[in-house]
Amino acid sequence: MTGHKDEPLRYDIRLLGRILGDTINAQEGAEMFDLVERIRTTALQFHRDGEDSARIVLRDLTRTLPLDDAITVIRAFGYFSHLANIAEDQHHIRRSRAYAKAGAGPRAGDLAHALARAESAGVTRAELQAFFDNALCSPVLTAHPTEVRRRSTIDREMEIATLLDERDRINFTPDELEANRTALRRAVLTLWQTRILRDSRLRVIDEVANGLSFYDHTFLRQGPRFYSRLEDELVGRDASWASARIPSFLRFGSWIGGDRDGNPYVTAEVLERALRMQSNTALTFYLSETHTLGGELSLDERLVTATSEVQSLADHSPDRSSHREHEPYRRAVSGIYARLAATAHVLGLSESARHALGNAPPYASASDYLAELDMLDASLRTHGSPEIADGRLRRLRRAVDMFGFHLASLDLRQNSDRHERAIAEIFAVAGEADDYLKRDEAARVALLEEALATPRPITSAHLAYSDDTKSELAILDQAAEGRRKFGAAALPHYVISKAGSVSDILETALLLKEAGLLDAASHRLDLDIVPLFETIADLRACPQIMDQLFSRPGYRKLLASRGQTQEVMLGYSDSNKDGGYTTSTWELYKAELALIEVFARHKVRLRLFHGRGGSVGRGGGPSYQAILAQPPGAVNGAIRVTEQGEVIAAKYSNPEVGLRNLDTLAAATLEATLIKDSSPTPPESFIAAMDEISETAFAAYRALVYETKGFEKFFREATVINEIATLNIGSRPASRSKSSRIEDLRAIPWVFSWSQCRLMLPGWFGFGAAISAYIAKHGEQGLATLRDMHATWPFFATMISNMDMVLAKSDLRIASRYVDLVTDRTLSEQIFTRIREEHARCIEHLNAIAGQTTLLERNPLLARSIRNRFPYVDPLHHIQVELLQRHRAGEANPRVVECIHLSINGIAAGLRNSG
Repeated sequence: MTGHKDEPLRYDIRLLGRILGDTINAQEGAEMFDLVERIRTTALQFHRDGEDSARIVLRDLTRTLPLDDAITVIRAFGYFSHLANIAEDQHHIRRSRAYAKAGAGPRAGDLAHALARAESAGVTRAELQAFFDNALCSPVLTAHPTEVRRRSTIDREMEIATLLDERDRINFTPDELEANRTALRRAVLTLWQTRILRDSRLRVIDEVANGLSFYDHTFLRQGPRFYSRLEDELVGRDASWASARIPSFLRFGSWIGGDRDGNPYVTAEVLERALRMQSNTALTFYLSETHTLGGELSLDERLVTATSEVQSLADHSPDRSSHREHEPYRRAVSGIYARLAATAHVLGLSESARHALGNAPPYASASDYLAELDMLDASLRTHGSPEIADGRLRRLRRAVDMFGFHLASLDLRQNSDRHERAIAEIFAVAGEADDYLKRDEAARVALLEEALATPRPITSAHLAYSDDTKSELAILDQAAEGRRKFGAAALPHYVISKAGSVSDILETALLLKEAGLLDAASHRLDLDIVPLFETIADLRACPQIMDQLFSRPGYRKLLASRGQTQEVMLGYSDSNKDGGYTTSTWELYKAELALIEVFARHKVRLRLFHGRGGSVGRGGGPSYQAILAQPPGAVNGAIRVTEQGEVIAAKYSNPEVGLRNLDTLAAATLEATLIKDSSPTPPESFIAAMDEISETAFAAYRALVYETKGFEKFFREATVINEIATLNIGSRPASRSKSSRIEDLRAIPWVFSWSQCRLMLPGWFGFGAAISAYIAKHGEQGLATLRDMHATWPFFATMISNMDMVLAKSDLRIASRYVDLVTDRTLSEQIFTRIREEHARCIEHLNAIAGQTTLLERNPLLARSIRNRFPYVDPLHHIQVELLQRHRAGEANPRVVECIHLSINGIAAGLRNSG
């Protein structure tokens, strides 16, 4: 049955593959097309059988490739991966529509399913309304140094997705079907003739622009659609919801342009420009929608009677055309448009697509614009026109409520070390203390609290500071100006990387005070101060730090101005690099449990911000299961989650897929908050087992990565980490410093490099050794306990499921080719032998615990995806290895580097969640 359902997917993949093949044949010649096919079929043989003969043929084919031919072959397989991804996304949409057309009930991950579960669980209407009133679901887009696609290629891919979608939805005539095929061929040809890589390193502003493209494609339209579906679903269940207000609890955030941790290119000027670009995106959308709305509201006052509020809007409108004399709605909208255009001008929009019909005063805030749209809505309903009100106007009103004039909340982020140095200098220059860095924690806290309690500033424009300190002060001054200009929602959070003490948090508070973002006299704090706990040691210490912080009366007064809500960010990436997947996952879980207890004791509301990446090694995996696997009390109606790089594209490039992902985030948050977890509280035996397993896994991981002599050399020669550092894929350096130590390497390129060579080591290493030791100690009863944990504990089941996914994407036969690049053969054999043995242990134990015979036995969709795509990813690995050999042997031709970069792009596309 599954095969029958998947036939349209296979057809689409064959169709796009055939069009790509025809394009290559026509553009590059039959000889090149034959070469691509030869490499594909040989790689497929190697993938299936691992035969040495296929390995030798692949090596010979790729070793002798002229560089121009290598570029063509890499582009062929890279583009096939992108096209297969498009086909997969379309198939998800197709299957969802098929379920809906068949009258099937909502599925897990749908908000409708969550509401049905809540109703069955006895959740009252008042409880549901309270959830909506207080909830926050916020995907936060971050710039990702492994995302390499240009907006030009994303736009063409969206065009191809739209054309595929038409083939499902429209009953074409033969001529129309041929026109569709022609359009597909044209789009693929354009894609083929479009350069994938950038010629220069991406600037922060380029990253801002790339992030904003997802608002154009998806968020501005699908966000309001999400609420329309929610409201209609609620009314369908209970008509009284028709008069209820559902606040916009689903909101969007961004780090792009505000995250300066390790990124010297994020300056005050960049922050200002990022805020302006975000606002321009929102206002451009509103202007277009408002203009179109005016064309639709052609209602004549001789046929309907508008309210006095709408009549007043019409009377004050600059629209004096006799053609619209009896059309109050159109004249009212012309006035609204004029005010909006004036607002856009004030906020920095260079020019509108259409000029207003006259002058009008700008809006003071987005709520004033929304209030006038609400007047139109109320008036339409008074004369029996709810269907009109529920069209474009309904969606526009919701968009304004969601996005305001700021579009997305931009987080500020900086490393605590930078704060510490700036504060030390500020105190020294002011004559307050010249020994801050030498003081212990208690003495620092005392000095900081004294400064925070004093209304007078301790910085002055007349004093001289270092460039670093001036930069910190300037960006906060710009943040204050940005809030005044675009509203408080434009900059509501300040994230502190490497937060490890109470003083780290108070230092940030003092910097905010100096910028006027904290008022000592009234105890007003304008931004949430969000400590980010990243390493294993940080996660273990964070409950004590927050307990100490909440015990400081001065900070509690500030927290009162934030509604007694404290946000805490947990870092998945660095904790994984520090301690491995098993220990990182467990320490994150324990940290959440401990934070829940601390916050409850101090009567502070906890809001968790999950710093997850795309790969399992960085906290990735299905969002729905991840949220439901949180400890009870961890979600509590509010969650923020980072979305990064190729994961943003995978989730939100396609509007329909994007809507599904937004639905899933909200559904999981609702279920985790309102529906009591039916699974039993994990017994002490489970906790003890995880403590024991984590300790052994941590030791095994650290022994390999940090304690094995020569491991850094192995890592740098068996992966593409050095080549990634030169790829024009992001504004941020790969390391926080010039050091080559693994400790100083950023977690994203660390994980990405292991993905490129298909070892995926951060997502599993240490687990096999830990389970072996556990079973050796506890025997059959130990395995029985682990199986019981998998069957009854969502946390453990999710951990196993994510590891199942990453192990299925690993391939030691491919990896062995990268290991051959290590110049010290004895070192490479010693380390790779350990990796092979641990890989085998992991698979053996995972299958035994999950009760399956092969990886992904319980995840047929992902297994299908791997079968469809990986035979076309594998050739890129073989070519990449040969190119790395040439490059490292000293071949100076810049085309070699270009080829390597193209192969990195293609492999990342095929893996989909590699960074």
